[in-house]
Amino acid sequence: MTDGELRDPKQLVGLARACDPAGEPDRLAAGLFVAESVNVIARALDGGCTPFALLTDERWLNGAAGLIGRIVEAHPQVPVAVVSTDEMRSITGYRETRGPLCCFHRPAEPDPNALLASAHRVAVLEDITNYTNIGAIFRSAAALGIDAVLLTPACHDPLFRRASRVAMGTVFQVPWARIGSGARWAEEGVALLRGAGFATAALALSEQSVSVADPRLKAAEKLALVLGTEGDGLAADTIAACDYTVRIPMAHGVDSLNVAAASAVAFWETRWES
Repeated sequence: MTDGELRDPKQLVGLARACDPAGEPDRLAAGLFVAESVNVIARALDGGCTPFALLTDERWLNGAAGLIGRIVEAHPQVPVAVVSTDEMRSITGYRETRGPLCCFHRPAEPDPNALLASAHRVAVLEDITNYTNIGAIFRSAAALGIDAVLLTPACHDPLFRRASRVAMGTVFQVPWARIGSGARWAEEGVALLRGAGFATAALALSEQSVSVADPRLKAAEKLALVLGTEGDGLAADTIAACDYTVRIPMAHGVDSLNVAAASAVAFWETRWES
């Protein structure tokens, strides 16, 4: 099954029946996701995620022995399959894997209001659809003091296998939730952020922008950094809704950075120091 199918309740009814014909057909309706590699799987377990099944190439068995033992001890009902490299490729469709694959039950997403209540720095990702960028942003967020990540409705899933692997499992360390209910998320989303006491800063190229090193940004007790997708950047109405438009000063005629690189610079420059 693809990552998308693992989020589809209709597909999961069939999977539930195949696994346990006498069980509840909607018992997997909350969804599943796949984590790849020992580190990512371990962080998913540390984050409270419940495993569904584990599949590993036999060449990863020695390195994964401790992890497998942990899963078997805590979740003895979880099937563990060890297969050859050729079987792994045939089953998954991937020519290469970077370690074991573990399927997990999808956790419930928290209420964004609850995340904002105790946060000082949050990142808002608008419509980012590149899984590598999402993973890299989460890794920077974890390392550089971002308390939560908020995703607009069109932003892709941080639990997608590639995103969580690039993030080195930090998608299970930095809490995240969805914000807004449609393409024009900023109408309600920015109001939600302001209601929670956040100043909002849109990273965008504009003549009215201020430097990311502007002391007002670092001094803000609560700051939301809003990042847009590659190419198109942030929507005009999102930029207009925010309190600041922020740029990263560039040299040698370069106009912008990749969004993941830009996020790391912005997170560091505006970090909260209580």
